[in-house]
Amino acid sequence: MILEALVTTLNDDASLHVAPMGPRVEPDMRRIVLRPFQTATTFHNLKHRGQGVLHVTDDVELLARAAVGQVDPPPATLPATAVEGSILADACRWYAFRVRSLDDSHERATIVADVVDRGAIRDFFGFNRAKHAVVEAAILASRVRFLPADEIRADFRRLAVLVEKTGGPEERRAFDFLQSHVNAAIGEVSM
Repeated sequence: MILEALVTTLNDDASLHVAPMGPRVEPDMRRIVLRPFQTATTFHNLKHRGQGVLHVTDDVELLARAAVGQVDPPPATLPATAVEGSILADACRWYAFRVRSLDDSHERATIVADVVDRGAIRDFFGFNRAKHAVVEAAILASRVRFLPADEIRADFRRLAVLVEKTGGPEERRAFDFLQSHVNAAIGEVSM
C-alpha cells in the first residue's frame, strides 16, 4: 500500500529538508520502500546520510508547501534519538528509519529502509473530502513540469468544488496556495 506522508532528512549543512513522499508500506510499518527521483533532495540526503523520519500527518498546509518546495519558515521539530534527524512536532505519528538498501540504477531510485523507532504525538483528525482534494492538488502541483497543462487545469477545477463544499480555513488556504503555484507555472486556472 502507498501511504501519503512527509519525510524529513538532513541536508549536507545539517538543515532540515521536508518532502512529501508516497512510500510503499505494510500495516506493521517495519519497513518502508521509498522511490524518489535521483534529482530529488531527499534522494541525495538518503544516499549520503542513510536515515530519515517518515511522518503521518493531516496538516495539509504543510503538505502543500512541501510539495512545491516552499517550506519557509520551517516547521517546529523535535530531535530524533534513534537517527540523526528531526521529528515534525505536529505530526500524528512518526517512524525513524535507516536505509537498508539503495538501488539507483533507474531514474527513480528504490530505497528500502528499516524502521528503528516510532512514536505518536497527537490523534489523527482524519481526512475529509477537502483534505483529500488538497493532497491530490499537491501531487498535481508537484508535476507541473511534465503533466499536460489542460489536464492539470481540469483536475484543479474538479478539486476546487470539493474544497469549497467540505473544506475549512486550513484546506482553503492550502488549496489557494497550490492554485497560485499552478497559475504561476502554467497559467491561470479559470474556475
